[in-house]
Amino acid sequence: MTEPVVSASEGPVIRVDAVTPDSLPGVLAQAPEFLRGFAELSEFKAKAGQVLVAPGPDGRIAAVLFGLGDKPQAMGFRALPAKLPAGDYRIADLPEGLEASEVALAFALGSYRFDRYKQKRDAWARLVADGDHTEIHAIAHACALARDMVNTPANDLGPLQIETIAREIAEQHGAAISVVTGDDLLTENYPAIHAVGRAAHPNRAPRMIEISWGEAGPLVAIVGKGVVFDTGGLDIKPSSGMRLMKKDMGGAAHALALGRMVMAAGLPIRLAVLVPVVENAISGDAMRPGDVLASRKGLTIEVGNTDAEGRLILADALARAAELEPALTLDLATLTGAARVALGPQVIPFYTADDALAAQIEAAARATADPLWRMPLWAGYEEALDSDIADLKNDSDAWAQAGSVTAALFLQRFAPSGPWAHFDIMAWNPKARPGHPAGAEAQAIRALYLMLKTRFA
Repeated sequence: MTEPVVSASEGPVIRVDAVTPDSLPGVLAQAPEFLRGFAELSEFKAKAGQVLVAPGPDGRIAAVLFGLGDKPQAMGFRALPAKLPAGDYRIADLPEGLEASEVALAFALGSYRFDRYKQKRDAWARLVADGDHTEIHAIAHACALARDMVNTPANDLGPLQIETIAREIAEQHGAAISVVTGDDLLTENYPAIHAVGRAAHPNRAPRMIEISWGEAGPLVAIVGKGVVFDTGGLDIKPSSGMRLMKKDMGGAAHALALGRMVMAAGLPIRLAVLVPVVENAISGDAMRPGDVLASRKGLTIEVGNTDAEGRLILADALARAAELEPALTLDLATLTGAARVALGPQVIPFYTADDALAAQIEAAARATADPLWRMPLWAGYEEALDSDIADLKNDSDAWAQAGSVTAALFLQRFAPSGPWAHFDIMAWNPKARPGHPAGAEAQAIRALYLMLKTRFA
């Protein structure tokens, strides 16, 4: 990808004045008369995300004003690049409290576009900024990877393609990788992953991917749900519910992206990235409602609903993580619609029984403007997972209602005994807003990267 943030430009650089409603009169008072008139004509009020591109007598851009609103935020600069013509820009003095590096990262994140299937690919704006942009590029590239993977339709992103991406990441950072595929999942004791994915075509066989990196330090396990497409299985989804199911591998995309951030930064930890990848397809070999599945942990699971498949593959992956005895486990999954009912698409619920870990995650979320909200692992709902014929079932009783909570309680049965947190992500913007185009979105991983940097510094 073309770097959206650079240290120098070979051509002209256009000045951008970032202004608030309070600072706007002062900026205009020192500006040429034409700019004052153009701002008045355009009704530019310095509202958050508002952009004024003013031409000069020669028709070229003479000035740019960018509105920050009454409460300037660095991430507000995500809205800027999509509103600028192609060219190189430099932001003038920032208001007090805004860090130049955070502004540059916001600009980089806001420059994302998914144009793989477009014949016309237009040039975009670049930000010229002083300093070392290595970490900014690493974070932006990782977020773009997650978004590219989620945006790519399932016909071009199956289990093999996710494995290929994982191998490329491992090779780039000198990590080891192992992959267990198809019926070998039974031999290697991943029965739940096999049960969910066995109905798919042989060239889309299920697999368990494990990346290992680092030689010293505490071990962090990152687990991501990789359902490349979810029909719902025999409990088939309606067409409206199936339309966006290419994004059901969002957890895997986020886990790989977060792992890539950690490895690129060389954090002083050991890392295990565990990604179970399946297609929840329909065929004569599909798992059925009422089937009882084995799991890697030894617990038996009654299939109450074949559309609650994500927690089944995560059960085996979390059991594998427990065998590694990690100091911290994080899992990410596009797991429940109930999470969206509770918090909508922009705020991501997370679950943990560790108060200290929750406080670190919340602090990192605030610092990165990566919105997360702690939800309760309410023990009173655990009996909703009880099965009459197995150790537990994969769909909770209707009386519990709290579907995101009971899904987290299910995962907790398989998670390592140490600190663990589960993130029920959306990975999608259903509606475009400034700096956040409709389509795939990277969620939680910027906050988790900062949390890991802080926790293991």
